[in-house]
Amino acid sequence: MQERTRVVVTGMGVVTPVGVGVDAFWEGLVSGRSGVGRITRFDPSAFDVRIGAEVRDFDPLQYMDRKEARRTDRYAQFFVAAVRMAVEASGIDFSKVDGERVGVAFGSGIGGMETLYQQVQLLLERGPDRVSPFLVPMMIANIAAGQAAIDYGLRGPNATYVTACASSAHAIGEALRILQRGDADVMVVGGSEAAFVPIAIAGFSSMKALSTRNDDPERASRPFDAERDGFVMGEGAGALILETEAHARRRGARILAELCGYGSTADAYHITQPAPGGEGGARAMKLALKDAGLRPEDIDYINAHATSTPVGDAAETAAIKSVFGEHAHRLAVSSTKSMTGHLLGAAGAVEAIVCVKALLEQVLPPTINYEHPDPECDLDYVPNRARPAAVRAALTNSFGFGGHNVSLVFRRWEP
Repeated sequence: MQERTRVVVTGMGVVTPVGVGVDAFWEGLVSGRSGVGRITRFDPSAFDVRIGAEVRDFDPLQYMDRKEARRTDRYAQFFVAAVRMAVEASGIDFSKVDGERVGVAFGSGIGGMETLYQQVQLLLERGPDRVSPFLVPMMIANIAAGQAAIDYGLRGPNATYVTACASSAHAIGEALRILQRGDADVMVVGGSEAAFVPIAIAGFSSMKALSTRNDDPERASRPFDAERDGFVMGEGAGALILETEAHARRRGARILAELCGYGSTADAYHITQPAPGGEGGARAMKLALKDAGLRPEDIDYINAHATSTPVGDAAETAAIKSVFGEHAHRLAVSSTKSMTGHLLGAAGAVEAIVCVKALLEQVLPPTINYEHPDPECDLDYVPNRARPAAVRAALTNSFGFGGHNVSLVFRRWEP
């Protein structure tokens, strides 16, 4: 039987509400800093929901020239920046690599919504002749993957996954498969989202999906807490460089972690609600463990999807218990969305980076704002403070509207 190709992480980059760049991001997480505040991308005064987790210290001109920035939606600007950081961190020189053996796998739940919203307003106010010729390429969800390929001459497999909040996790999992079957040697992977426009907030608000703690924004996102009242929308991007072990070794790369497991399922139950007991998520976790060749007791940390919704957090807790049995009460589970808010399609990539950092630093990021225990949520959620821990393997969950479930497993690199 042929030995399976091992796939490793060699570079990472992030743009988030708690820090731009991996070091700043990680420092924000371990210090328990909330990135939630009053929305500034538009005036939210008339809205029931006036808070969000915005990226407030991002300058696209650090990553592209002014002309390109004007022709690039904010979500794609984020991804271009995250990819640049990941490439630099990996030390890879694409001029010395066969571009046909390097691909891009990207995920976004919405794409260029800011551009679409602005141009629709322009159409209604000033007529069709004033709509930008760049509307379509700025708006479409795949353009960020295309731009990453253009920037570095990457001519291998290139695809974008749109599965709501599971989008970038799907992209990472499918990139794993591309590398394992030999269709590429390197994959640039990740996701991005930037949807702070009135229609998006109004839409999520009308579903009663968002927290309305407008007077206490930093404490609004409270996964697993008994008084959680909805998620807080966030924005940002994450990018990772994945390589086959052989390719990374040939170029002398520093290997950060191994991506070893991927599970993907569908609830086939409801357009927004999880299946009872988190059944679909449980199957995704089981498949990821099987794919990784690991037992439940081998997992030390789970970065939960947990968005701070009453139904979702309880369902994920039930799913973890069903998969891990007694070990569920021994492993650590935390939701970094308590600090970043919910980055929608970018969440999977950013939280994959959290897992890699936990493996590297042997530190568990906390779930902040955990103050009132919920009888339905009774696991170790690393409440309020980061802590050191021996982390050999970590699993991350991403679940999306439509019943899309993805679990990914990372483990410490051992040659």
